[in-house]
Amino acid sequence: VQLQASGGGSVQAGGSLRLSCAASGLFFSSNHMGWFRQAPGKERELVAAITFNGKTTYYADSVKGRFTISRDSAKSTVYLQMNSLRPEDTAVYYCAARRRNTIQNPTAWPIGAFGSWGQGTLVTVSS
Repeated sequence: VQLQASGGGSVQAGGSLRLSCAASGLFFSSNHMGWFRQAPGKERELVAAITFNGKTTYYADSVKGRFTISRDSAKSTVYLQMNSLRPEDTAVYYCAARRRNTIQNPTAWPIGAFGSWGQGTLVTVSS
């Protein structure tokens, strides 16, 4: 399994970035997908998640209304559109895959449920 994240960079506060994560070596349509982030000295946290069929999404309170997660099954790619970026959004962003198994619509998204991880892409937001 390989998850290749890209799209990170440096931007000023209020700006936008779109992250992409291309998946290979797995049945993309059988996996829920998530974006996590980890800031220096902090624990990794879930930012957004999307179910295997794209019908349900989850967002951390800190990014609701500013970030949008989406997926393109034809390209085996998941995206994170980030608008109105803030300095506190500065972190390494990781994409991750969670096998659907029998849970089609998760009510919780614990980090341990995600079995495959990408290498991370750095997002830096300056004030």
